Amino acid sequence: MQITPIVVGAFQVNCYIIATGAGQALVVDPGDDAGQIAVSLREQNLSVAAYLITHGHMDHVGGLGEISRRFPAPVAMHPADAAWAFTPANQALPYYETPGHPAAIDRELADGQRYNDGGIAYEVIATPGHTPGGVCFYFPTEKALFSGDTLFSGSIGRTDFPGSNEVLMEQSLRRLTGLPDDTFVYPGHGPRTTIGREKKHNPFLKPAAYPR
Repeated sequence: MQITPIVVGAFQVNCYIIATGAGQALVVDPGDDAGQIAVSLREQNLSVAAYLITHGHMDHVGGLGEISRRFPAPVAMHPADAAWAFTPANQALPYYETPGHPAAIDRELADGQRYNDGGIAYEVIATPGHTPGGVCFYFPTEKALFSGDTLFSGSIGRTDFPGSNEVLMEQSLRRLTGLPDDTFVYPGHGPRTTIGREKKHNPFLKPAAYPR
């Protein structure tokens, strides 16, 4: 698969266009700048197989309504975040107004689900903590994890927002450390990393960070 990152919006979110090799793409977290995402899809001559949403914060879903109208495709999101993501509670004025709602949430995500879109298989890993319905998308054959705001290079997502939970974040991070060390991590903000690199250098993943 071919991955095209596009940095969108005021909060510099990584939106990813994953070309499946069959003329289709998975779009992860279209948080803003729908026009820029549309240009990339057209330049690569791609249709959209699905929109994959790691969590509901406005900077990750702000462009979803518009881009999904331009390129209709199933929207996949955890219901615990879909419940509030498109309401005024999810504003960050003056940067983000209430996100526009897509036509439908076609796939209600849950831990352990497996999908195959455009000939490429992936799994849903529930990673609550940053938000109640946070998920990661794991592509085992390609050794790739799209981690949203759960895991960053050298850091993790905040747990001081409404709906965040530090204990659940700890559990989610421990799950991710069980993935192969050579798994590439494509986070919601910042540069790509690997599970192995984070286990060695990320202070939040070291045993002392979360004593048992």
